[in-house]
Amino acid sequence: MTASRCWGSEAMAVDNVIVAPETRSLDGLVAALTPWLAAHMPEARGLRIENPSYPFGAGQSHETILFDACWSEGGKAVRQGCVVRVKPMRHTVFPDDLFEQQYRVMDVLHGHGIRVAKPLWIEHDPAVLGAPFFIMERVEGRVAVSIPPYAEGGWVAEATPAQRRRMWEDGVRHLASLQSVPLADFQFLAGPKGVRDGLAQEWDKYVRFVQWISADREWPVLHAALDRLKGLWPANQPAGLVWGDARLGNLMFDANFDVVAIMDWEQPSLGGALQDLGWWLTLSEQMHGANADRPHLEGMGTRSETIALWEDLTGLSAQDVEWYEDFTQLKHSCLGIRLAGLKGRPLPDEAWLAQRLKVA
Repeated sequence: MTASRCWGSEAMAVDNVIVAPETRSLDGLVAALTPWLAAHMPEARGLRIENPSYPFGAGQSHETILFDACWSEGGKAVRQGCVVRVKPMRHTVFPDDLFEQQYRVMDVLHGHGIRVAKPLWIEHDPAVLGAPFFIMERVEGRVAVSIPPYAEGGWVAEATPAQRRRMWEDGVRHLASLQSVPLADFQFLAGPKGVRDGLAQEWDKYVRFVQWISADREWPVLHAALDRLKGLWPANQPAGLVWGDARLGNLMFDANFDVVAIMDWEQPSLGGALQDLGWWLTLSEQMHGANADRPHLEGMGTRSETIALWEDLTGLSAQDVEWYEDFTQLKHSCLGIRLAGLKGRPLPDEAWLAQRLKVA
């Protein structure tokens, strides 16, 4: 889906495909951003921006640009890796605009010691770069990219089973760690009256998503899937923060296969802890599972191992997680339809969707 990347140089070496929704003159970006950044860093002398570049292999929803900020301070030379993330104004993947909220979520999480890139500044005025944007510190590490799929080549595919085991376990530990932060700190994520939090909030989001993409073409299969899920409504609805794109490809790892950053916070909610577990299980199966249409990655934990470790770490029950996995399939179907329309690609086949959504 997405990739708001706090990328490192190793991540870029994996692939050479830029998938940003829009690109611009990087010289123009430097010219516009340098005086803005200098105004926000009054102690910096001779500030300049170097090495601007787009990340490779992911970043389909937001324009994301890497750069180095260089200056002198107190007589010492300073170099800071940064990432600027620009709000999408035309190629919007989601019906909900949560650009400011993703910045605030990262700020809260960083304050609680969760491994996210440190947010630095947010600019709401579109005059600087043509749209609002925020800047965060750049974290160095490696990303399991989606394009091409990490199971088919690159550092993940080339790792040993023991290294992948360490990667999987630390990934699940960091997924679980998100549920340790008090929900009271995220009340700015509350939805409208009647669907302020919990499953009701996340359900409302995707009911509206179906309506949004149905404005151009009706999708009876999506409505049938909503009816099916509603009829199987889960009893287990633990409260919790929703990351929104909980998958291996949205974690950054160091050379020891340990997580150094959790990324992609563009669709957070208070929709409940099982939303992310269901998403993680579904994407793991699609990307590297035993039944995936690509090489199986020995060493990655199985579905049952992931559930058991997550339950142990969070103290929560994963009962009814199958429902959340089916809900994830609906979410991904909405995203697939929207991205295909934005990119001018063929829309998903309805018969295939019906099978995927269990309404065939």
